[in-house]
Amino acid sequence: MAETILTWLSGVFLLTGGAFGILGGIGLLRFPDFYSRLHAAGITDTLCALLIILGLLIQAGLALISIKLLLILLFLLFTAPTASHALARAAMVEQDAPTPTESNGEPSSNS
Repeated sequence: MAETILTWLSGVFLLTGGAFGILGGIGLLRFPDFYSRLHAAGITDTLCALLIILGLLIQAGLALISIKLLLILLFLLFTAPTASHALARAAMVEQDAPTPTESNGEPSSNS
């Protein structure tokens, strides 16, 4: 019974992580400017990876692979926001201004 619950819970985490990965990819393609796309990439880097690794941790149980997965997760949680911050700061230094949007989500025509 407990093994079935863990398998289902792992599957839910893996599917949710995959869904966030797909949504982040769609955001990268659809969002109007660099900063919005960076937000979509940030969701993919952190939330998608976190959920997928949690699903894998449940599948692995208590083993050496679990420690390796936790180290990978820790590395991702430190490096992904740092990389996003560095990219945003580099864009600001290059004076790449964000594209203003109207209330319907379309890029403003007066920019």
